[in-house]
Amino acid sequence: MNASARPLLPKGPYLLCDDTLRPELSLGEKAARLLAGGARILQLRMKRTPPREALAAAREVVAACHRAGALCLLNDRVDLALLSGADGVHVGDEDLPPEAARELLGPARLVGVTVRNAEGARAAQAAGADYVGVGPVFGTTTKQVPAPVLGVEGFAAVVRASPLPVVGIGGVALTNIAQVAAAGAWCAAVASDALLAPDIAEQVRRLSAAFDSGLRGASLAGSP
Repeated sequence: MNASARPLLPKGPYLLCDDTLRPELSLGEKAARLLAGGARILQLRMKRTPPREALAAAREVVAACHRAGALCLLNDRVDLALLSGADGVHVGDEDLPPEAARELLGPARLVGVTVRNAEGARAAQAAGADYVGVGPVFGTTTKQVPAPVLGVEGFAAVVRASPLPVVGIGGVALTNIAQVAAAGAWCAAVASDALLAPDIAEQVRRLSAAFDSGLRGASLAGSP
């Protein structure tokens, strides 16, 4: 496996383009607004979209991401990732095992895995994953998560022990994304706080600025 052939996960907000939020907007329109705010990575999550519509949406969103110079990952759906030319997939607790996702996708695409602790991160690395989503960092209402809230300190402990870049997941918003960045996150996954904002693009810009502020604060705190 040639990991160097895969794109690097860009640091910063990791935006979810989700079909359960803002149903009055198409997935293509949601993606356009997220990208207009400077999003560098989108995860397309389609839990309610019928299969044929999902393929069309995946192709539209992937194409928009690539025009904008951003990465697009599919939540769970390896088949749609392959058919749409996406940059990879993210698989969760009940999705396709990461080993199978890697086998199907080959060496050129990214595989992310949701884990709950450092042991899970090490197992994900052994299975061929490129990064892990760790959480919930905070309480979340976007989806039901059968795991305890880690809190910032618990999350930071997992980050320190993880052999892979970590994306903070669960309840991340403008009010706390700087804390997630300061705790060592490579990225911070944001769903409702971006998509439910009156101005989605402006909210993405604010999230990016806050994440960068958290990184700078952590860097300064670590300076002698």
